[in-house]
Amino acid sequence: MSKACCPPPAHPRPHDHRHPHDEGHGHGHDAHDHVHGPATARDWWRMGAALLLALAAEGLHFLAPETWGWKLAGMGIALSAIALAGTEVFQQGLAALRRGQLNINALMAVAVAGAFLIGQWPEAAMVMALYSLAELIEARSVERARNAIAGLLALSPPQAEVRQASGQWAVVDAKAVAVGATVRVKPGERFALDGRITSGHSAADQSPITGESIPVDKAPGDEVFAGTINQHGALEFEVSKPASDTVLARIIHAVEQAQSRRAPTQRFVDRFAAIYTPAVFAIALAVALLGPLLFGWPWLTAVYKALVLLVIACPCALVISTPVTVVSGLAAAARRGILIKGGVYLEDARRLRVLAVDKTGTVTEGKPRLVAQAVLSSALPAERVLGIARSLAGRSDHPVSKAIAAGLDNAALAIDGFGAEAGRGVRGTVDGQAYALGNHRWMEERQQCSPELEALMREHEAQGRTVTLLAGDQGVLALFAVADTTKATSRQAIEELNALGITTVMLTGDNPATAQAIAAQVGIGEVRANLLPQDKLDAIEALRAQGAVGMVGDGINDGPALSAASIGFGMGGAGSDTAMEAADVIVMNDDLRKLPETIRLSRRTHAVLWQNIALALGIKFVFLLLALFDNATMWMAVFADMGASLLVVFNGLRLLRGKAQ
Repeated sequence: MSKACCPPPAHPRPHDHRHPHDEGHGHGHDAHDHVHGPATARDWWRMGAALLLALAAEGLHFLAPETWGWKLAGMGIALSAIALAGTEVFQQGLAALRRGQLNINALMAVAVAGAFLIGQWPEAAMVMALYSLAELIEARSVERARNAIAGLLALSPPQAEVRQASGQWAVVDAKAVAVGATVRVKPGERFALDGRITSGHSAADQSPITGESIPVDKAPGDEVFAGTINQHGALEFEVSKPASDTVLARIIHAVEQAQSRRAPTQRFVDRFAAIYTPAVFAIALAVALLGPLLFGWPWLTAVYKALVLLVIACPCALVISTPVTVVSGLAAAARRGILIKGGVYLEDARRLRVLAVDKTGTVTEGKPRLVAQAVLSSALPAERVLGIARSLAGRSDHPVSKAIAAGLDNAALAIDGFGAEAGRGVRGTVDGQAYALGNHRWMEERQQCSPELEALMREHEAQGRTVTLLAGDQGVLALFAVADTTKATSRQAIEELNALGITTVMLTGDNPATAQAIAAQVGIGEVRANLLPQDKLDAIEALRAQGAVGMVGDGINDGPALSAASIGFGMGGAGSDTAMEAADVIVMNDDLRKLPETIRLSRRTHAVLWQNIALALGIKFVFLLLALFDNATMWMAVFADMGASLLVVFNGLRLLRGKAQ
C-alpha cells in the first residue's frame, strides 16, 4: 500500500546525483507519498486492536437489535477502529486534497469517510483496518529487499585494532584511522579498511566484495579490502584508504545512487499512476451521479458502488510493483559480485545485441607468463642451460624476462659482466662463458638463426607468443615463449554470450597476430587490433548499427569506449578506480561469466516487472466489472487490493532467490 509504495531508503543518501537517463524521476511520488519508517511492535499491536474493533463493529451490525443505542455503540467502535488504523491516512489524504492532489491517501480517505456517512460504518472500519494491516505486511516485505543491500553496511566492522606510536595496540573507531596506520586482524575477523599486508600469511574470504566463494591467499604485499574475512592466521596491514573511500564504501555509494535512478518501467508506471488515480476519481464520481439518472439506482446504492470502485482501483499494487522488483534485482546482482549502477542498466542489459571486449586484463590475465620452453642444443646439460636462462632473466626488470625467471625453478648461477642491450635483451658471463638472452632480431644480428629455428619461432608467434632465445658461443641453446594467457573462464563466458544471441567483438591495441590467436582460443569471431582509445570509441559508434552495444574493459584507455557504449562493463578487480567511475556495471572479480549472468538477470527482471503490471491491472479490471454489476462489496475490494499488492511484492522478491537463468 502507500507506505510500501514509496519505502524509505535503507540509509541516508549523501549524494543524490541526477543522471541523464533519469528524466521524470520522482514523477510518481505524488501518487504515493505515505512514507514511514520500518514497522515497530507497537504498530502491529495497534493494527491488531483496530482489526478486533472492526470485527466487533461488524458483529454488532449483524447481531444487535436495530435500536439507536446499539447503532451508536457500533458507530463508536467503528470510529475507534478507524482512528487506530487510519489517522495518518486521513491526515495525509486531507493534506493532499487541500493541495489539489488526488493520491492514494486521498482516495482511501474519501472512500472510508463516504462509506461511514452512508451508514456502512462496519465496512468503513474493516476497510481501514485491512488497508493499514496490508500496509504493514507490504512494508515488511519491501524492507527485506532494501535490507539485502543495506546489509552491505554491516560488512565492515565499526572498529579496528591499530598500532599506537608506543607500539601498543588499541581498538579505535575505523573512521578515525589514518592512511598509513598499521591494523591487526585476527582469524575469523573482518577487515575494517582497505590496505596492503605487511606481516603474516592467511587467506581471505572476498565473497562479500567479489562474489567469489574460493578464499584468496594473502601474504606481505597483497591487497585486502574492507568487509572481507580473514580465514586463519593473524595479519597486519597498512591502511591505504580512509574508511570513506574503501572499495566497500564506494560499492555502497554506487548502490545508493542506483536506487535513486528510476528504471524505464518505473518511470512508465509513475507517469501512468499520475493519470490513473485522478481518472479513477472521475469514474467513481460519474457512477455516483449518473447511476441514478441513467439506470435508476437508488442514490445510496450508486454512492456505495462509487466507493467500492475507489477502493478496488487503488493503484498501490501497480506503484509498488516496479521499485520492489528493481531493488530486488540490484540486490541479487550485488550478492553475486555484480555492481549495477542503476535500474536503467539492469533493465537495458537485456537489449544488448553486440558486446565489445578489450583483450588484456579482460579476456586475458594481463600478466605475461612462460607458456613454453625448449632446450635446442646438447652442448650443455638441460639443467645448466635453464639455470643460465633463469639467472640472466632474473637480473632484468623487463616484463618478458620477469615471466621467464618466474616460470623456471632451476638453481640460479653467478653472473659476471651483466648488461642490457636496448631493444634486444640482456647478456652476461657464467664461468667465463658469454651468453645472451634476447629477441629474434638480436639472434639474427649475431647470425645464429637457422631455417629450422625460424620455422619454430614462426609457429609460436602465430599463437600470439613472444619468443626469447638463449645463445652462447655454441649457438642457440634454448627457446622460451611468453604469452598473456587467457582467463580460465573466458571461453565459457563467450559461449554463454553466443547462446544468448550476443555477438562478441574484440577491440584491442595489441598486434593482429596476437589478437587473432587469443580470440580463436576463446571463440570470439571478429577482431579489431592496433586500436588507440579514439579508435575504440569509433568502433563502438560503428557497431551501434547492429543494435545496442556493450563495452567491457578495465583500463584508462577503455574509458571513452565504456562511456560511449549503451552499457559499459568495468572489470573492477575489487578496486580499479577507473573502471568504477567510467562503467555502468562493475564485475568485482573480473570473471567474464558475470556478463551473461547480468543479461539473464536483466531478462528475468523485465519479465517479472511485466508479470507484476499484468497482475495488478488484471485483478483490478476483474473486480471493477464485478463492482459495476453488483457482485463486489467493500470487503472484497480491500481483499482484492491487498491481495494484488502482496502478490506483486512477493513476485518481485523472487529475484533475491537462486541464480539468474
